[in-house]
Amino acid sequence: MAGKLPSRFYRIWTASAVSAMGDGVYFAALPLLALTMTRNPILFGAMEACALLPWLFFGMVGGALVDRWDRRRTMVIADMCRFSLLVLVTALIAAGAADIYLLFAIVFLLGIGQVFFDTASIAFLPEVLDRDLDTLQVANSRLQGAQQALGGFVGPPTGSLLFGLGRFVPILGDALSFLFSSLMIRTLPKSAPKPAKGRGSLLREAREGAAYLFGNRLLVGLSLRPAVGNFAFLGASAVLVLFVKDTLHLGTSAYGVYLTANAIGALGGSAVAPRVAGKLGTGGTLTLTACVEALSLLGIGLSPNAWTAGIGEAVLGAAMGATMGLGPAVRQAIVPDHLMGRVAATARLIALCAGPVGALFGGWLAHVAGLRAPFIVGSAILAAMTVVAARLTSNKRIEAALAEAAERREREAGETGETGETGETNETGADETGAAAAAAMA
Repeated sequence: MAGKLPSRFYRIWTASAVSAMGDGVYFAALPLLALTMTRNPILFGAMEACALLPWLFFGMVGGALVDRWDRRRTMVIADMCRFSLLVLVTALIAAGAADIYLLFAIVFLLGIGQVFFDTASIAFLPEVLDRDLDTLQVANSRLQGAQQALGGFVGPPTGSLLFGLGRFVPILGDALSFLFSSLMIRTLPKSAPKPAKGRGSLLREAREGAAYLFGNRLLVGLSLRPAVGNFAFLGASAVLVLFVKDTLHLGTSAYGVYLTANAIGALGGSAVAPRVAGKLGTGGTLTLTACVEALSLLGIGLSPNAWTAGIGEAVLGAAMGATMGLGPAVRQAIVPDHLMGRVAATARLIALCAGPVGALFGGWLAHVAGLRAPFIVGSAILAAMTVVAARLTSNKRIEAALAEAAERREREAGETGETGETGETNETGADETGAAAAAAMA
């Protein structure tokens, strides 16, 4: 069973909750703002892609930098940069100087900040908690619950209401959430110093993280699952505002309310995920959620009205919430700390690389086949992914990886006690791990 979570975790939880609230406001307001500038579904798909392209360009190098830098300080700086950017954007919108192409630039720059913040936060959490899978699953589930409750349930309708007060108002609200998050994270202790001896180039260090991931089938499966999911989900998300307004015939305020259905489901899914995993195993639960995601996306695409589509969104959200709480915890429990940033960045890159393609594909598919098509095709893609998930992320494979990680930590602790040179031992371990994984890739 998971131990009691330390007080430091709840500072992370508070920062995450407030930031999620701002993201929910932004998530609802940005497409509404774009809708005042264009109704072209291809441009909506392009805007969705711009938010994910930074992971393609900077993801792996960002992971290498996170493993070098103080992770807490990285999160603070990333949030302050996003706060400053959105304050500037607020002024431009208020002055009437914004257009659809400015929105493309905004989401791209915010995405760069997300690269560094998300990678650092994933790597930082195991520093705060023990690397016990049950504890990490509970912590991740609570983070997901807060993010879904505020980012998905409270934020979107708030964003829609604030948009009615003025186009710049929700953007300013999101900016303030980044400011609060940075100030809260600043109160956390600094990460342990990273030894500089023996460092290579950033590209070499990034390659070590990628090699470690690709040399482990479980890590590949944990990354491939969200990659396929992102292709399907972002294909549908790219045209969601058009689907809700033109097919389901909902207004601006009702659009924000509709978005809460997914969040309600995700809140429930993240809450029960640790208990379900305790009965079915983490691998069995991940396979179950893959099946549910495929069926619920199909149900949304075939829905005759907003009520049935909302039920589908809630079920989809429950499966996604459970998956996002369980999957990352496995990675955090088995990956060595000195590789955590690089492996997390590589995993996120794999997970998101299909997103821009999926968004563009969804926009094109809706243009030629109708607004229901991205949901139906996405469901078929998710169904195929279920078979892969059942093999690569099985209970047996997860249990073997946890046992191997526990043995490695005990061995490293013994070596550290004998040599008394923690930093030097870690650097040697990093080189050996990277070399071995690189050989496995070759």
